[in-house]
Amino acid sequence: MSKKIITGGLALLALMLLTIQPAAHAMEGPETATLDTLTNLFEAVSFNHAMHVDVAANDCSVCHHHTTGTKVTDERCARCHKNSGETSSVACRDCHPADPFSAEHLQKIADAPLLYHIDQPGLKGAYHRKCLGCHKEMGAPSECEACHKRTEKGDAFYRSGKFAPAAGNEHASE
Repeated sequence: MSKKIITGGLALLALMLLTIQPAAHAMEGPETATLDTLTNLFEAVSFNHAMHVDVAANDCSVCHHHTTGTKVTDERCARCHKNSGETSSVACRDCHPADPFSAEHLQKIADAPLLYHIDQPGLKGAYHRKCLGCHKEMGAPSECEACHKRTEKGDAFYRSGKFAPAAGNEHASE
């Protein structure tokens, strides 16, 4: 496997964080992007979009459910959105909620007819489903910190690094 694929693969897990501006074609997307949605716990990721376009052989649907200027093709989405017209965005965050368990989002689902989107994963779930599957298939890194270096605040939250409990003292704070 080439170094280019492995190096670029480090950031594939974060692909779906990217808000790509509407483009008629993958090559019109950004060369790189800074993905910083999770900077409260992880450092921002410099995502090499152009390399991923090459790896996907210019087929945007490898990573996205659809491309700009086309109708939704994902069978789950098309059940209701087949007549919605052409899409103007491929950004995951436009359909997948960042916090699917927030009171606001749960109320939106509860108020909707037929509980629409109840089977729709949140943003983090969508990233993991799409990115990790490809990373594992291609032999690219699939550990969390391969793409997301944890910050000190992240270490504190996950009780790791200097915040890890001392050996034999794992339950001291409980």
